[in-house]
Amino acid sequence: MATVDLVVIGSGAAGMSAAITAHDLGLSVVVLEKTDRFGGSTALSGGATWIPNNPHQVAAGKAEPPDQALDYLRAEVGNHGRPDLWRAFLTAGPAMVRHMEARTRLRFSMRSLAPDYHPDLPGAALGARVLDPLDFDGRDLGPWLAHLRPPLPEFTLFGGMMVGRGDLPHLFSMTRSARSALHVARIAARHCWDRLRHGRATRLVMGAAMAGRLAASLRDRGIPLRLNTPARALIVEGGRVAGVVAEGPEGALRIATRRGVVLAGGGVSHAPALDATLRPHRGDCGHWSLSPPGNAGDGAAMAAAIGARIGAGNLEPLFYTPVSLVPQPDGSSRPFPHLFLDRAKPGVIAVDGRAKRFVNEAASYHDFVRAMLGRGRRAPPAPPVWLLTDHRALRRYGLGAVGPFPASPRHYLRSGYLKRGRTVADLAAVTGLPPDALAATLARFNAHAARGEDPDFGKGSSAYDRYLGDGANRPNPCLAPLATPPFYAIRLYPGDIGAAIGIEIDASARVVGADGAPIPGLYACGSEANSIMGGTYPGAGITLGPGLTFGFIAAHQAAGVPLLVEGDG
Repeated sequence: MATVDLVVIGSGAAGMSAAITAHDLGLSVVVLEKTDRFGGSTALSGGATWIPNNPHQVAAGKAEPPDQALDYLRAEVGNHGRPDLWRAFLTAGPAMVRHMEARTRLRFSMRSLAPDYHPDLPGAALGARVLDPLDFDGRDLGPWLAHLRPPLPEFTLFGGMMVGRGDLPHLFSMTRSARSALHVARIAARHCWDRLRHGRATRLVMGAAMAGRLAASLRDRGIPLRLNTPARALIVEGGRVAGVVAEGPEGALRIATRRGVVLAGGGVSHAPALDATLRPHRGDCGHWSLSPPGNAGDGAAMAAAIGARIGAGNLEPLFYTPVSLVPQPDGSSRPFPHLFLDRAKPGVIAVDGRAKRFVNEAASYHDFVRAMLGRGRRAPPAPPVWLLTDHRALRRYGLGAVGPFPASPRHYLRSGYLKRGRTVADLAAVTGLPPDALAATLARFNAHAARGEDPDFGKGSSAYDRYLGDGANRPNPCLAPLATPPFYAIRLYPGDIGAAIGIEIDASARVVGADGAPIPGLYACGSEANSIMGGTYPGAGITLGPGLTFGFIAAHQAAGVPLLVEGDG
């Protein structure tokens, strides 16, 4: 039986944060990954990391009063969360960033403007809390690059070219700006060269950049990363977790630990036993998850087997996003997440099966699906749900998987993903919407939108809405009439980017049992732990921020080293 100080199960941001920090605190560590790819959900994500009062924010002169973010969490999460976990996160988060930037390959930039998702609540901020990982040259990973989880195909161009947040303005403007055209040409040329030399993109952006930077930091330290090695059970000796039973390519193995085990897998998104709890609406309107299929609740099952408590009382069991289904050549469909690129733009609205609007289309992806599912004060929408636009908006902003000009919508029209009508009546015919009701909805919306108003749902009324709109559109960056034929529609479905439910932990990232006492030697972080946000979604990066931070906390607790939260320690 092999023996190490700490076993980390899972190779996403939280797991790698725990492994790297534990190594830096003097522990021997091994990371187990059940699949043949490392990076987990992190590698598929946008990479946003929510850390209030982070060092970049402080250095920019934008430090907050100590309790401002806590006030926001109280207003946003309320009794669905726990103040002790919020305080631990808010205290340790800036220290985690300092450690990672001083000791590892991970580097961040700060979004000066990035409103919290409910900016009118007490304690909300309009920017500086969100960090993005800097782009990373995947060639620095060497042979490890081949094992990085690839991005979602729908979020790439030209056969796998990754597109970062900084690239998006250039993509939207490349036909109107020589500078933007040059930028796109440069990254496209780099991608073509990468495909010839390496068989894949090596310019890593967003979540892939974070996963790549953390993996390079593992490699720098010589921390073993064992792929295709699912953990099967926890070893308990003398009342504490003392190791793990796993199954590697060479067969079964047992790894003993001196300090314990950190559960940092992908959580319960695809746990069969929890499907009815996570998606009770599936039979009515369907549901598609963007979480990797390997996130099947292995960690929660192992923890529950030795008495761990699974979280309850969350506002929602999942972190939602609306998706559309993109037909594939083999007859299957891939879910495309409608996160922030299209819904908030002027000239875009959502209607239900009665052709009635039911939501502020610029609302956060989580809130949008909550409205689809009938959460809130208004009557539930009648399925199916459609996202509508006109020709001007489609060519300027795109819609779903359909890119803006010069991308052509022909393929998506042929596949049936994108519906088109020369007139509003024609669009009603191809979508099955009642024509008179659709005409009335558009007439009312257009009359108000021409004045920059939305008295029905307030689209464009918050700083978050306007942040995602088109600043060049006046008088409201989120509103314009749908007036330029032909008209287009894409059907939307409920989806998710991961589970909010998970294993209960305390403020030291220790897994707790049914009696609320910590289980010695067992820790959890990332999607494996019950979300400290309690099934709410306060802002961009509220999964990766706590994931990295509680991995950092778990390592300190396992090492028995006091967590320094001041200075550069």
